[in-house]
Amino acid sequence: MTKSKDLLNDVPQVGRVEWIGLAPEKQATIKSVESATVEVGTGLVGDHHATSGQASKRQVTFIQAEHLPVIASLSGHESVDPELLRRNVVISGINLLSLKKQRFTIGEAVFEGTGPCAPCSLMERNLGEGGYQAMRGHGGITTTVLQAGTIKIGDEVRATGTD
Repeated sequence: MTKSKDLLNDVPQVGRVEWIGLAPEKQATIKSVESATVEVGTGLVGDHHATSGQASKRQVTFIQAEHLPVIASLSGHESVDPELLRRNVVISGINLLSLKKQRFTIGEAVFEGTGPCAPCSLMERNLGEGGYQAMRGHGGITTTVLQAGTIKIGDEVRATGTD
């Protein structure tokens, strides 16, 4: 029988990049892009997290595509545009929480999941009253960049393990 610890580190699913967004400044409107350049230690070129000049565990943020309908339902909307959720990358086909404390690749870039991505108070503005609560538990993950590269819509997301 396989041990739970071993199962936590075994992520056989392969995900897909569905959407990429950049915010040039804090609280600025997120701009949808087809691809983005990823830099070690900073994040996505053109995103405000990458220009902060500070090492952060929140260099690139990811959210689960499969959670978007749940967030929409909980916030009283038929659908929710990714721009409103203020995450950098929307991923489908792989459980993002399984990538927490794991390394994973997208194109040539390598990321490491650093923790859950909690909602911010802007969710009340973007989704309306209750938007913050609708996002709780569905906000995705934060990551650091371990290897530079370019990511684009349609790229595969593959877990590579803990080291």
